[in-house]
Amino acid sequence: MALLSEEDRKYLQGEFGKMSEPIKLILFSKEDGCASCSDTLQLLEETASLSDKVEVVTYDLTRDSEAATTYNVDRAPTVVIQGSEDVGIRFYGMPSGYEYSSLIEDIIDLGTGTISLAPTTKDALAHLAEPVHIQVFVTPSCPYCPKAVRMAHMMAMESDKVTADMVMANEFPQLSNQYNVMAVPKVVINEDTSFEGAIPEDDYVSFVTKATSK
Repeated sequence: MALLSEEDRKYLQGEFGKMSEPIKLILFSKEDGCASCSDTLQLLEETASLSDKVEVVTYDLTRDSEAATTYNVDRAPTVVIQGSEDVGIRFYGMPSGYEYSSLIEDIIDLGTGTISLAPTTKDALAHLAEPVHIQVFVTPSCPYCPKAVRMAHMMAMESDKVTADMVMANEFPQLSNQYNVMAVPKVVINEDTSFEGAIPEDDYVSFVTKATSK
């Protein structure tokens, strides 16, 4: 049974038609203990079928350990969206529900080379003195989560010092417990700086710069 409706397919074909650069959707999965791996693969394949610029590449987390090391992936399912290079954006868990929009917008950004960040944000990112790791904990039913995910991912696209993960809180409960996730979106930056909610861009950037000044 198809995951995408015919209406969605037609809309996405039009949006993907704007892209000039090829995109790889790289999936790390495993055979045991991954309830959403097969559905994630189906979702990626249906998405890629809508454009000859989008390709799905699959790896097994255990058998393809070299690739997992290269992409610094240690859990499944993980989706890496890559254009001409790996810019450090990850989806840990199936990008379903509201998070499918994050996946699509990431693809279009990388495929068109357009990143919609404010000039002040780009300037702040250009002056980062050390690496920044952003984890955004979400659930599929959270309508406010994609904004937090997209902001983190766009920062990673803009700066080679930023890596950014979407983490499905319900798929990785141990990780959620580790970071005391009680509400979503919860954003954790460099382990010791965090906030909840979809906050304005300038406030988001303030947390990122605060995390690097500790």
